[in-house]
Amino acid sequence: MTGLFAPAAERNKGPILDVLQRFLPPVGAVLEIASGTGQHVVHFARRLEHLTWIPSDVSADARRSIQGWLSAERLPNVRAPLELDVRDRPWPVDIDLNAIVCINLIHIAPWSVTPALFAGARDELADQGVVYLYGPYKQQGRHTAPSNEAFDRSLRAQDPDWGVRNLEDVVETARTAGFDHVEAVNMPANNLSLIFRKRPHAQNAG
Repeated sequence: MTGLFAPAAERNKGPILDVLQRFLPPVGAVLEIASGTGQHVVHFARRLEHLTWIPSDVSADARRSIQGWLSAERLPNVRAPLELDVRDRPWPVDIDLNAIVCINLIHIAPWSVTPALFAGARDELADQGVVYLYGPYKQQGRHTAPSNEAFDRSLRAQDPDWGVRNLEDVVETARTAGFDHVEAVNMPANNLSLIFRKRPHAQNAG
């Protein structure tokens, strides 16, 4: 099977990689949560060969797509995709993690996923480990563009528990779990890259 293709992933994979190259560690293991089609992890692993990549997704269809991409690319630094729902603990990870990458998840999931993501990251990441989030965000309770407001309405019409999240709520959730907010990077199409870093000994936080 060949992997599925998402035009949005093809458009944003380059700008996301530019940010990851600034913040990911020089060596170590990176877990991608909600890997989707697999286009992102393949693109990142090709260019960041010094890192071990672990894709994951709750969807069996997504995992089959990821495996399709991996079978075609045969990248030695990418592991087989994991079945992972961040709300199920412990996470099925058997390697020490140095970073977590999560693209376009928390607005297409119940809010409970966000604190679960940071709680799991706190347990699995080494001190100073990085969490990278990408997607649209409200700031101070307001949408940053009409397109984001329309997107938010469409999400909530599909599921009332979904929706564009407030940046300050995400930052506070991360802080409570033991993460410092390092930077918010403006991205194309009114999205943001959010970078968080785990505080030393954060296992006892939150």
